[in-house]
Amino acid sequence: MTTFAIALKDEIRRVARKEIRAQTGKQARAVTRYRREIAQLKRQQRENEKKIARLEALARNGQHVTVGEIERGGKLRFSARSVKAQRRRTGLSAADYAKLVGVSPLTIYNWEHNKSRPRNGQFEVLVGLRGLGKREAQARLTQLSASERKTDTKRRVRKPK
Repeated sequence: MTTFAIALKDEIRRVARKEIRAQTGKQARAVTRYRREIAQLKRQQRENEKKIARLEALARNGQHVTVGEIERGGKLRFSARSVKAQRRRTGLSAADYAKLVGVSPLTIYNWEHNKSRPRNGQFEVLVGLRGLGKREAQARLTQLSASERKTDTKRRVRKPK
């Protein structure tokens, strides 16, 4: 009788485990699916945070970027010909274009002749200038020179002691 009781208990345990696996299997698959979705949402959030930080940096520099350029994200590439064509399209001299970008005219020359490459911050400014037309470039240049004149007069004026 003991062998029958042992066999019965073993069979009950086996059926119970099978039933438990069947019941918990659905939840396990759901948990796996949810974890995958959470991981994907976290990746999207990180990408969106990067885009926001990039846009904020460009906004602080007074630059603008098109939606397509934002969507491409890190896929933008530097091209010396592009810098030269961009500068000529806006009708600016290397010195004036350098003022817009915030670098020296020699730096623009080196970029155009592929002797050096812009740093990340400088490249973002270049990307922001891509959609710029002649009028808007001139307007920004006059705005920059006006703000430079204001800071120069503030520096020169000294209060008597």
